[in-house]
Amino acid sequence: MADPETPPDEDPKKKSKLPIIIGLVLALAGGGGGFFAVYSGLLFGAESPEKKVEEEVVQDLPDIAFVEVDPLTVSLLDNGRDRHLRFRAQLETPGQHKADVEKLLPRISDVLNSYLRAVELEDLKNASALVRLRGQMLRRVQLVVGEGRVNDLLIMEFVLN
Repeated sequence: MADPETPPDEDPKKKSKLPIIIGLVLALAGGGGGFFAVYSGLLFGAESPEKKVEEEVVQDLPDIAFVEVDPLTVSLLDNGRDRHLRFRAQLETPGQHKADVEKLLPRISDVLNSYLRAVELEDLKNASALVRLRGQMLRRVQLVVGEGRVNDLLIMEFVLN
């Protein structure tokens, strides 16, 4: 039944679309502004690449020296067949101890030669053998020269033929 207050020939009023349009424009502007604020670093403290380059400080290298150990050739027995291991290394040492380490090079070569001759050929074929051997040799060298005079043993050549 018809409403008694409104005449049947009048249409109900259409609602305005202006609030929807204004809301959509404000949402787009807010989204764009938020994106710009985050992208440019205004929000969340992102630093620009220029600031990072200025803040990088190059630290000086520590005072180290490298002492070359005489190359060693060790003969190994493999089921009656002669095999040879060629070994060459360098010792990393603090700069002030370089002369001490160089003075003891003959003893260092002797210790390394003795150790490598005692190693079984099967131990050398293992994939992790080089890491283990390096640690063993470094410890023996540190015992010869004294604690704190050699930081590391760098293997330059380790060839089994």
